[in-house]
Amino acid sequence: MSADKMLISSTHTHSGPPLNTRSGPATAYRTLFVEGVAESIVRAHAALQPAAIGAAAHPLADEVFNRRWYLKPGKMPLNPFGRLDKVKMNPGTNPDTLDRPAGPTDPLVTIISVQDAKRKPLALLANYSLHYVGSPPKGRISADYYGEFARLMPSRLRGGESFVAMMSNGTSGDINNIPFTVTRPPREPFEQIRIVAQKAADTAWFAYRKIEKHRSDVRLGMLERKVTLKYRRPSAKDVAEAKAVLAIKDKDAIEKLPRLAQNYAHNVVNAAERPEDTLTVKIQAIRIGDLAVCAIPFETFVEIGLDLKTRSPFPQTMVIGLANGRHGYLPTPEHHKLGGYETWLGTNYVQEDTSVILTEQLLEMLSELKAAK
Repeated sequence: MSADKMLISSTHTHSGPPLNTRSGPATAYRTLFVEGVAESIVRAHAALQPAAIGAAAHPLADEVFNRRWYLKPGKMPLNPFGRLDKVKMNPGTNPDTLDRPAGPTDPLVTIISVQDAKRKPLALLANYSLHYVGSPPKGRISADYYGEFARLMPSRLRGGESFVAMMSNGTSGDINNIPFTVTRPPREPFEQIRIVAQKAADTAWFAYRKIEKHRSDVRLGMLERKVTLKYRRPSAKDVAEAKAVLAIKDKDAIEKLPRLAQNYAHNVVNAAERPEDTLTVKIQAIRIGDLAVCAIPFETFVEIGLDLKTRSPFPQTMVIGLANGRHGYLPTPEHHKLGGYETWLGTNYVQEDTSVILTEQLLEMLSELKAAK
């Protein structure tokens, strides 16, 4: 199988083993990880068999929340660059501070279900636009709700020993699991992860029941494009201000700086000194009968996924983020105007109209797949 017919996506956890350090354990785990992923592809290819497929979606609205908020007048803190954004990520739960969320959510759990020739469950891939749940004990490793979903799903469908269940990140760059206007009861370690996974597994089961018939005669197709984007560059004024921040050595003066000022000053200088002008990313579009799958290598804002689903020529569309790479956050141009963590230089790396470019490219690819005979 050629590489342009493969989609490899990540899931987002803040409690996974590190893959980007040079320590002995991390190096050993990286080797295990790469070899394990490659081996899973080899074994899946060796196990190819006649199958039937179906797709459906069902809502799970009560576990997704837009994490970017407008605050009440006078409540917005300075960002790391000493300026005022119009919205804030993770604004806390103080009702005296909160005004309204700055965007929507996507409540759907979309599934792809595969059955073998005897119509027994063979595999299921689910997609949900939720970042991660988090809050495991410090020092503990977790695959977050994705791993717990994969553990639970075989019991929902009564899959056999060879049944495989997976959960992918949807467009969740601005979505998390914090209900900012509600106070939850305290949770024990991993409890909220289990709660979300259980609800997601139940919702996937409800979606599964909507599939009228698994079909073995669906049209398949896959397209891949490489798109070259421009890296963002700071202005000369931005660089001068960043270098001035980094030049401060007095501890009292550093304490008076906005939060994370020195971290993002480093990001500004690094962006100015980056030798490359462009970044080439890979996007993919897949057709499975009346279902389309889009793959985007960013932490993609939910508005982008909703737009693709609305404009897609297919009755159902699944959008997978963190697919075939991770190149920072992908806000829309409208969100760039609002500012906030996901738009800051160093968190977002590429030109501000990238979401428009990738959306138009993916829609072209979907139209080509739809028209293919």
